[in-house]
Amino acid sequence: MLLPKPINIKADRYVGGLSKFKKINNPIKLSANESALGASPKAIKAFEKDKNNIFNYPESESNSLRDVISKKFSIEFDRIICGAGSDQIFDFTCKLFLEPGDEVVVSEYGFIMHRIYSSIYRAKVLLASEKNFKVSVNEILSKISAKTKIVFIANPNNPTGTYLTKSEMLNLREKLRSNILLVVDDAYVEFMNKDDFSSGLDLFKNSGNVLITRTFSKIYGLAGLRLGWGYGSREIIDAMHKIKPPFNVNRAALTAGIEAIKDQDWIDKAVEHNYKWAEKIFFILEKMKIVTNEPTANFFLMKFDKTTISSEEVFEKLANQGLILRKMKQYRISNSLRLTIGNTQTNEYFIKTIRSIFK
Repeated sequence: MLLPKPINIKADRYVGGLSKFKKINNPIKLSANESALGASPKAIKAFEKDKNNIFNYPESESNSLRDVISKKFSIEFDRIICGAGSDQIFDFTCKLFLEPGDEVVVSEYGFIMHRIYSSIYRAKVLLASEKNFKVSVNEILSKISAKTKIVFIANPNNPTGTYLTKSEMLNLREKLRSNILLVVDDAYVEFMNKDDFSSGLDLFKNSGNVLITRTFSKIYGLAGLRLGWGYGSREIIDAMHKIKPPFNVNRAALTAGIEAIKDQDWIDKAVEHNYKWAEKIFFILEKMKIVTNEPTANFFLMKFDKTTISSEEVFEKLANQGLILRKMKQYRISNSLRLTIGNTQTNEYFIKTIRSIFK
């Protein structure tokens, strides 16, 4: 009997950070870069207040949230699109720009969803080599051909925690052909505290050939509601609105997202918490000869090449104490783990546990 046969799409399947390991009860999840403090109490209150209205469809165009985003960042309302996570914006982008045989350039250890969506639309994905886990502008430029349609950059990058400076980003855009779309993933910009860094939105909000994406999953603590947005030229955003599904952002996400992005006091609290613990944890890791990135986001990529214990052994020992980190096998980064900065109690427990492992 003949049955419908799906197309064989040659793309990796995304593997998220573990929530459970073996039979360990109530483990502490430090594998997914989720918010240390959770969502704004104002966002949670709005979410709970609207719960009796979930039988109603949400706004189809997310206009109320787009209006708040527009005012907060002093950007144009009609150049904003909202999605079910910034992932959906990557999907729209690849759907609009890619045909089989086109080429997309990503960095060697760039966020893996960029290459997954490119592969789904049958583009050829080229990996630009990194130097010490940092994106190289020259390596990206060396991969450009007549077939290149998109270059993806996450800045700062997940999972490496490294970043391109303001001058490096401007240099990259200047040297790319004008008809190549540069997609700048701004997922972690709120955590950045470097004088030589500028967000993609600050650098390119007036550019017609750059698309900037942002997420509510990190600093705003709404990962479970799946909410993100993109900012680009009117032509690109209008085209995205034509292809996006109706009601693509759910009602709960819109309601909570509006209050989350308006609650600057909570955002400042989350940023301050991250700065404090990023410095402390960085100092501890260096002391133990665990090679890692300087604090740039809410996570660390930890390499164990200079220690006597391997990443697999460290993972097991931490997990047995209830701490689950992210393995880096999908990114093909050997002997490494990624650690999310947690709340105060969690961070203190992690430091105590990692010290006991390397005593």
